[in-house]
Amino acid sequence: MSTNNTSSNLVLMQKVVQQLRMEAGARRIKVSQAATELQNFCLQNAHKDPLLMGVPSSDNPFRPPKSCSINLTVKQRGCVILM
Repeated sequence: MSTNNTSSNLVLMQKVVQQLRMEAGARRIKVSQAATELQNFCLQNAHKDPLLMGVPSSDNPFRPPKSCSINLTVKQRGCVILM
C-alpha cells in the first residue's frame, strides 16, 4: 500500500504544479484598470440589458398565459372545492 500511496501523492503534486504554472502564466491587470473597463462595458451595453430596459410583453416567454384558466367546482361532503 505504501507504493500506492506514494504514487497517488506524486500524481496529486503533479496536478498542483500544473495548476500553479497555469496561474503564474496568466495575464494580470490592475484592479483599477479592470474596474474601469467593466464600468465602460456596462455603460456601453446598458441599452441591451433587459433588466434595465425591460422586456416587451410580446417578447417575454415567461409571461403568464392570458387565456388558460379553468375553474372546476367539485362538491365533496357538503363543501365546495374550486380547483
